[in-house]
Amino acid sequence: MSGNIFITDERIDGDDEGPLAGRTVAIKDNISTAGVRTTCGSAMLEEYVPPYDATVVSRLKDAGATIVGKTNMDEFGMGTTTETSAFGPTDNPAAPGHVPGGSSGGSAAAVAAGEADLALGSDTGGSIRCPAAFCGVVGIKPTYGLVSRYGLVAYGNSLEQIGPFANTVEDAAALLEVIAGEDDRDATTRASPAADEGYADAATGDVDGLRIGIPTELIEGAEEGVVETFEDAIADLEERGATTTEVSLPSIEHAVEAYYVIAMSEASSNLARFDGVRYGHSGGYDGNWNETFARARKEGFGDEVKRRILLGTYALSAGYHDKYYKKAQDARAWVKQDFDTALSDVDVLASPTMPVTPFELGESLEDPLQMYLADANTVPVNLADLPAISVPAGETDGLPVGLQLVGPAFGERTLIRAASALA
Repeated sequence: MSGNIFITDERIDGDDEGPLAGRTVAIKDNISTAGVRTTCGSAMLEEYVPPYDATVVSRLKDAGATIVGKTNMDEFGMGTTTETSAFGPTDNPAAPGHVPGGSSGGSAAAVAAGEADLALGSDTGGSIRCPAAFCGVVGIKPTYGLVSRYGLVAYGNSLEQIGPFANTVEDAAALLEVIAGEDDRDATTRASPAADEGYADAATGDVDGLRIGIPTELIEGAEEGVVETFEDAIADLEERGATTTEVSLPSIEHAVEAYYVIAMSEASSNLARFDGVRYGHSGGYDGNWNETFARARKEGFGDEVKRRILLGTYALSAGYHDKYYKKAQDARAWVKQDFDTALSDVDVLASPTMPVTPFELGESLEDPLQMYLADANTVPVNLADLPAISVPAGETDGLPVGLQLVGPAFGERTLIRAASALA
């Protein structure tokens, strides 16, 4: 194995029979696996071994899947490149010398490199779709509440969802079918109207009559080669009977700011538990608890995690809560409203998944803002709690380009049908 894809290379066998019997699955290292190290890509949890399985892991085992390891990721899911991992960056098998995207870069790379048939990642603001696009594979971000988050180490509770990677839409849909559904241990889960129909059989490739809306705001900022590759893929769908129309999402210009205020605020709260006493790297008590906590967090967290905790704590602090956090929640409501309006006239929305091609390794680390802005096409979907899928659209200058489709809440079957025409 090469490319620093796995943090922990360990085989976990599932049942002998089931829909995924004989299939191998890689698991992002922020999803709990009983008795197997789960680090979140952080020195803070370098030696942490959970005593229980996440619900999605239990369902994989019951379905007969064989888990082949825990994949590398941006520390605590915070990043777009898988370079903030305490265990070093992952190379992109589809574009060596470039990042695989993030934060679920190891999972996408495992599928792209053939190290696993399928993989699970988590998507807080594009962390499944970005690496799917950068590695030339399929990634699905489910509707919020479709997949249990029990056993997912929390970063931004109101935004994140676990979802599948695969080489084909049908395979990704089959994995989604196994992990989706209500869970007594996660009160945010809901039953999908499509639960009885399943997802894999929706991958018919039939897009005749499909109405596709193209949000102009998600095209304008993209690189020229990305737009051309996207347009070629859309033309392919039109030749198969789909129709396209331009739509507008005016709130999108505020989505990145709103997303980062909300995500960082939730992160600052969630990561308070890693103090070296309840969880995480020990600061070594020397008679002063404050200094012990500070030392544990200084040594255990990387720069990007510290940056987000500081900004999130600031946004939630007295005197600034209304100025930043409340405003961000108002913007989130506006984003939701815009998507509902746009999707009332079309079946799906389409855009490039990422406005850029994969960065070269090391290129974006010096400029966090560049990294944040690269999420412009993916974060609005998480703010709106909607499902989305990224499928390979082709290449520009030898680098993979992804096409993103967004649907209404619990509209996964429609997305899978549309996306299967391309992959």
